[in-house]
Amino acid sequence: MRQFDFGENWSDFSDHALTPDRVRQARADFAGFMARGGLDVLGKHFLDVGFGQGLSLLGAASLGAHVVGCDINPKCTQVLERNRQHFPEVAGRALPVVVGSILDPVTLDALKKLAPGEHGYDIVHSWGVLHHTGSMWQSIDNAASLVRPGGALFLALYNRHWTSPLWAAIKYCYVRGPVWLQRMIVGVCYPVILAAKWAVTRRNPMSMDRGMDFYYNVVDWVGGYPYEYASPAEVARHLEQRNFALLASAPANVPTGCNEYVFVRQP
Repeated sequence: MRQFDFGENWSDFSDHALTPDRVRQARADFAGFMARGGLDVLGKHFLDVGFGQGLSLLGAASLGAHVVGCDINPKCTQVLERNRQHFPEVAGRALPVVVGSILDPVTLDALKKLAPGEHGYDIVHSWGVLHHTGSMWQSIDNAASLVRPGGALFLALYNRHWTSPLWAAIKYCYVRGPVWLQRMIVGVCYPVILAAKWAVTRRNPMSMDRGMDFYYNVVDWVGGYPYEYASPAEVARHLEQRNFALLASAPANVPTGCNEYVFVRQP
């Protein structure tokens, strides 16, 4: 299956767009996301599935969590190490990382071995990742299996919208196309997304959350394939059937954006 190279996009973002102000924003937004679930990460065992550029993983470590990262793209481990410079309080600390897919039994086994005990992690975090695996529901189940009873599962997943199938086709064309077509798709979609975000939010689209950059976010969006999506009701129902209770949620800022969820695994 052809996939978008998220590692390359994160590398370019970190080299050309990650500023101290964006790091500060990423730290604050991560802390706010954790607070939404009523959790203090200090001393907790924290797993980040699909850590990407590493800002959430490094943010958790800076707040005193024992962290483990997982990403399918080996480039992300290099990006993570480069971005340590923005988190001097974690200098010299071990940040165990597993390179592999959350769908791979070997990866799952490696992550279980890094957990503090047989029951799993206190917090499993996966922001905007599991809908890009090609098997979203199985990915959710696998990530959920790593949460200890009483632990929390933090997810961000694309919302179901009537335009979702259209975006799936655009993303498919992007990953299957030559470089010139990819650049054309980004060039065409950039002003469309810019205008749509302003129309929906009435905010400056260049002002992004979580320390992100608008251009790299557009590249990530139009190229992000595989691509799946779900309504909040579908996600809640799926995890409630697996003994998780919805603790908190936040709707996407735009119709096709990520809904955020905090679930707790019942004892």
